[in-house]
Amino acid sequence: MADITLQVIDGADRGKVFDRLSTPVTIGREEGNSIQLNDERISRFHLKIQDDQNKLVLTDLESTNGTKVNGEDISLRILRYGDMISVGSSVLVFGSRTQIAGRLAALRGGESPADRTLSPEELDELPDEASLDFELNLNQPSDDEKTLHALVPPELPQGLSPGQAAQLSELLEYLHVRIRNLLESVEMDEQAEQAALDLRQWQNILELQTRLGKYLRSIGRPDEDPS
Repeated sequence: MADITLQVIDGADRGKVFDRLSTPVTIGREEGNSIQLNDERISRFHLKIQDDQNKLVLTDLESTNGTKVNGEDISLRILRYGDMISVGSSVLVFGSRTQIAGRLAALRGGESPADRTLSPEELDELPDEASLDFELNLNQPSDDEKTLHALVPPELPQGLSPGQAAQLSELLEYLHVRIRNLLESVEMDEQAEQAALDLRQWQNILELQTRLGKYLRSIGRPDEDPS
């Protein structure tokens, strides 16, 4: 069980801070949720955040209008301090100001977002400029937001069974071979500093992206008809 903080920065409940909630946490518009938001575009029970193997996992509960994290539609997502969660007309930031400042300081120090968060002792030693004295601007992201929300390579899952590890390896090998074949088909024009793909290979890229989208949806919504 973990304690989490969520700050509402946009929507009818803007300004509310839900501090140190024990997981699992649900967000929705009805009573019975850990966080009840006054937003008609949010489903009755919209999403859940739970602790799993020392990671905080957000799951969209098959909501009508979906969930976004840092602007991307998601069904499942590992949360990190500073992530922006969009539901309906509301936007929430994950983590307290101190937690976000700590992660930002770690990033500026060259650590990967997946490495670790700072300890309470390290947070106490942060210089003043790391105290997160900026306001989030949804239309013109600050340099701090760009740092927090940068796309980074995710960690591989740990503790897989041999069968699960084999499935994951097979999936990554499939993607590796497909991408390698696409790269080998590229025609380079070094003088023009351009690379070109023929139309058939371009369609292969679109098909691969479509397949990845189906994989993501199937993982996020395992009970849904894959067709």
